[in-house]
Amino acid sequence: MSKIDSKVPPAGAVDGVLSEDEQAAQAPACVMSFNASEASGASGLGGDIATIAAMGAHCLPIVTAIILRDTAEVFEHQTLDTDTISEQARLILEDIPITAWKVGFLGSAEGVSAVAEVLSDYPDVPLVAYLPNVAWLDEEQQQSYLDSFRELILPQTHVLVGNHKTLTDFLLPDWDNDRPASPRELAVAAAQHGAAHVLVSGINLPNQFVDNVLATSQGPITGEKFERFDINFVGAGDTLSAALAALLAVGADIHAAVGEALSFLDQALDGGFRPGMGNAIPDRFFWALPPNEEEEAAAAAEAAAAAALDEPGSLSLDDALPSSRPPKRMH
Repeated sequence: MSKIDSKVPPAGAVDGVLSEDEQAAQAPACVMSFNASEASGASGLGGDIATIAAMGAHCLPIVTAIILRDTAEVFEHQTLDTDTISEQARLILEDIPITAWKVGFLGSAEGVSAVAEVLSDYPDVPLVAYLPNVAWLDEEQQQSYLDSFRELILPQTHVLVGNHKTLTDFLLPDWDNDRPASPRELAVAAAQHGAAHVLVSGINLPNQFVDNVLATSQGPITGEKFERFDINFVGAGDTLSAALAALLAVGADIHAAVGEALSFLDQALDGGFRPGMGNAIPDRFFWALPPNEEEEAAAAAEAAAAAALDEPGSLSLDDALPSSRPPKRMH
């Protein structure tokens, strides 16, 4: 008899078939992501789907635009009709309950408006809004997009995520101080438009480190410092924001969710790979790669050191776990 044949149906199952309530109880948390589709899989919906799956949730991807790009640069983009954007979302929302939103690039000011209208019907679902660098748009497109995002998305945002420079240009466009804007100053500006928190990434620090800080208008709440990578990535911001949305979807509190999302991003970048001739891509499934010989040797050495410090018999090499952060793998 196979393993499948030998399984005992759960209590309440009829003829081995789960009831609708039991199926719903076993389903992963669902995150609806509004983002662009692009063929490299580095950012946009491809990145969101991979990240949310890696975090143990299920992504419901809503296409807002099609970006024509490779791993080095963006060439152009095609927007979708606003009714098409809205209908994709509403048909799924009538069928599947969600516990978090992720917003990425919405294509145009009209796309922002269409998405904001959908979001407004579900005010209790936490929204993680990622603001990418849209400098590749022409000046008029940029201005209309950012104005709409500021007016329509920020008032519904639980956590606004973005690179330090991108958020400074967006929230404090007239900033002319010699020092960089602090996370608290960015959070104050975001709060004026209704956003509850900002997660500021890529804050440059001395000695090859970058800081990542979650803040409100009252000040910093939590964050992590990481060593700066010497290579450029595509999709880091989408990875961080999608991971955070997935963690909020399963009920994590914001402090724990931010810490775990930042750790996930750091390890995904550490295991990043370069599939083409352009920039590297985060490896969202770094944890699924088999260990190489160096990792196994390091894990054994770590286990031996731990065993030497502990009481005899308290830890064996077979019981030891490898380090939570794998060494960098550039394919």
